Amino acid sequence: MGKRIAIVVLGLILAGCQAIGPGPSGPPEVEDLGEGVPQRVERQVPFPAQEYAKLDKTGTATVSGRLFLETSSGVVPGAGETVSIAPATAYSAEAAEVALSGRAVEPADPRAREYTHYVTTDARGYFQATGLPAGVFYIAGSVKPPGSERRIIINQISLSEGETLEVSLSR
Repeated sequence: MGKRIAIVVLGLILAGCQAIGPGPSGPPEVEDLGEGVPQRVERQVPFPAQEYAKLDKTGTATVSGRLFLETSSGVVPGAGETVSIAPATAYSAEAAEVALSGRAVEPADPRAREYTHYVTTDARGYFQATGLPAGVFYIAGSVKPPGSERRIIINQISLSEGETLEVSLSR
């Protein structure tokens, strides 16, 4: 249940529902967070429709890498986790900042979700996202170490058309 909640929260934070690469078709399953979840932070940045309209939704770039957490007990891979890749805009930056502060932001505008890509990591935390447009993106995932809280990891990357980028999504 906690893993699903974190996936949904990450998806809403980064504003996307477009699946790429292998995996299930359609958007991730959305679950009601229910009671006991901290109050969502209201968005202060309005959805910039004109900015998003200028962005490409697909392209020829590829991002591959590994999602993991370094702990005192060793490396914890983000096995079977969702990695989100969203264009870096003032709108998504606000959500990333709120997420890194440990709070949840209100759901993204549905128009923003059309620009975010999702992939699922393998058993060792490795992932590959293809068909990405050129641009600057937030790439995010989360890992839950045994006996501890789930940790959100967000990095910023820059992609050129046709580029293949290797990233280490870790903390």
